[in-house]
Amino acid sequence: MPVLEIEKEQTSHRWTQMNTEKFSDASPILCNSVAKKNKMADLSIIRNIGIIAHIDAGKTTTTERLLFYSGKIHRIGNVDEGTTTTDWMEQEQERGITITSAAITLEWLGHTINVIDTPGHVDFTAEVERSLRVLDGAVVVFCGVGGVQPQSETVWRQADKYKVPRVAFINKLDRTGANFFGVVDAMRKKLNTNPVLLQLPIGSEDKFSGIVDLIKMKAFQYTDELGVKFEETGIPQDIKPLVKEYRAKLIEASADADHNIMHKFVGGDGKITEEELINAVRTLTISGKIVPVLCGSSLKNKGVQFLLDAIVEYLPSPIDIHAIAGTDPETNEKIQRVADEEAPVAALAFKIQTDPFVGRLTYIRVYSGTIKRGHSIYNSTRNSRERISKLVKMHSNDREEVEEVIAGDIAGVVGFKKTFTGDTLCDEKEPIILENIKFPDPVIWLAIEPKTKSDEEKLSKALSKLSEEDPTFKLKIDTETGQTIISGMGELHLEILVDRMKREFSVAANIGAPQVAYKETVKRTAEAVGKFIRQTGGHGQYGHVELLVEPNQKGKGFEFINDIREGRIPREFFSSIEDGIISALETGVLGGFPVVDVKVTLQDGSYHEVDSSDIAFKMAASIGTKEALKKASPVLLEPIMKLEVITPEEYLGDILGDINARRGRIENMLTNKKVHTIDGYVPLAAMFGYSSSLRSLSQGRATYTMEPAFYETVSEKLSQEILGIV
Repeated sequence: MPVLEIEKEQTSHRWTQMNTEKFSDASPILCNSVAKKNKMADLSIIRNIGIIAHIDAGKTTTTERLLFYSGKIHRIGNVDEGTTTTDWMEQEQERGITITSAAITLEWLGHTINVIDTPGHVDFTAEVERSLRVLDGAVVVFCGVGGVQPQSETVWRQADKYKVPRVAFINKLDRTGANFFGVVDAMRKKLNTNPVLLQLPIGSEDKFSGIVDLIKMKAFQYTDELGVKFEETGIPQDIKPLVKEYRAKLIEASADADHNIMHKFVGGDGKITEEELINAVRTLTISGKIVPVLCGSSLKNKGVQFLLDAIVEYLPSPIDIHAIAGTDPETNEKIQRVADEEAPVAALAFKIQTDPFVGRLTYIRVYSGTIKRGHSIYNSTRNSRERISKLVKMHSNDREEVEEVIAGDIAGVVGFKKTFTGDTLCDEKEPIILENIKFPDPVIWLAIEPKTKSDEEKLSKALSKLSEEDPTFKLKIDTETGQTIISGMGELHLEILVDRMKREFSVAANIGAPQVAYKETVKRTAEAVGKFIRQTGGHGQYGHVELLVEPNQKGKGFEFINDIREGRIPREFFSSIEDGIISALETGVLGGFPVVDVKVTLQDGSYHEVDSSDIAFKMAASIGTKEALKKASPVLLEPIMKLEVITPEEYLGDILGDINARRGRIENMLTNKKVHTIDGYVPLAAMFGYSSSLRSLSQGRATYTMEPAFYETVSEKLSQEILGIV
């Protein structure tokens, strides 16, 4: 498709005229200039939203169209050509995928919309996680052909976790195989949600030509190939029965939120107005009871203006959501901050980025209060003060300096040195700690070493900066080999990070082959004694503990229980004992892998009035833990991946055979027009190089997606092979 370049007036003037009337009662702010003057005083015109979806559902293309029709840009970029606004990294432009979330602000009918375009690939799930943590609403894009795909389910669960209201946009309805109602049905079944249709498509696949608005009860037909121009028409005769059916379902759903609609619906007296329906749908959306469903084709520019309207009409402003909850760092009491620029400051740092022009850039979401340039702010998570050198509003990789940001704003801060992802920034006199952001554990690792002596320092600096930016990127030094080990969420994740090291930090390094991040746990209960006694003249070292190690609930991690009698060991040594246990669990007794899901109880011990010390008890606890682990039937755990393969029928047998050979298990199979969708679970260890294998088996016609699902116990025979015992 050729790059579309049209002046804003040609594309959006008519749409603005059509829509100005419906906002005239709800808001006196009808143009961008007025909006900017009133923005500081009226938080109701702000929308903080994310665009989230499975890879290739069309998130970035949709974002690009939102920017174009709002007048933010005057030239539409193309993902395949690497010219989109939000995919600014070289790696994104080369690969045609989104790697890092990009924030950008646009204006639509007097409302300010802060948009974050997030990655769709599971390897970059941390970007989605931290974005949803700070957003008020989301647009979930579904492919009209692929429907609810694995990463669609993942991002949906993430949005559920943070109770983010959503609007669904079913995209690519012009594609062969598109099935609008099939996607809606999959949403209901796979996502356990309540989709309510606000629109119906006119035609499908190459005959998709317009949209019926079920609130207005009007049809809009596109009159040019690019989808820029459209006109209001009568509802086509062949879909009138469907329109009647889904209009009734819309009114029935809306009746739950509005008693007037209920009376009119049940009694059949009185006309239900557009305004009543819009208000009811908005109430139900913000409460999470329904998900409004819209449709279109972003690439062909169809449905995007309606989506902009829906963002403003149905997704919440900062004052529509609940007050942000946190804890008082001194008393541990629950406290709240409301979205008010006059309230005490509360903000969350949700992303760190190394910017080549300004240095370390910290993205923040301001929940309450006002933050000003040149002032200091308190980091309650780390008990430190930070100086605000600059405040910037982000427009993808461009920055606009501002003097202050207020409740509801998303901004970047230059000058922070000790603030990291998940830290709370607040007023020192009114401290609060907001809930941190939890990220999944890495599932893959590799060894890396500098090629030359001069690269050592550069490698260390690069790894440090990248680990600050990405909470799912971990590094450690192997104590036995001295190697630097980096770990992440997948092969692509580590490949991109290594590529960034070479380009951004000019580091030349030798890279090992990717390895699976195994873990260890125990199957039964065991006791052990840990003693650390050294006498070398003068003060010696004495630490003695008796520990009980037992399996913990799956997924609960490590738990320390202090069950020792009063006076057996002074309480000042308890933290050192716990530190020693944690240290021992970092390298298990089977293969040196981290030990998870264990409960360790301190049962007894003794101390020496002169020789006992923190280090002695830490060493004793570590020794005792290792001994107990050996007795507790330790087992190896491996990461299991959720796999989805979409393949033409003729390759189905070969692909199923290959999955079985990789120790996979098939959970479900669906068929749609001789295209099969295979769902199953496979061990990550068996999936290295799978993309090449699948390409070979299907002549390049099958596609797959894979994401971490859970850890599972490895069989004894396979465990011995992995550990090199056999």
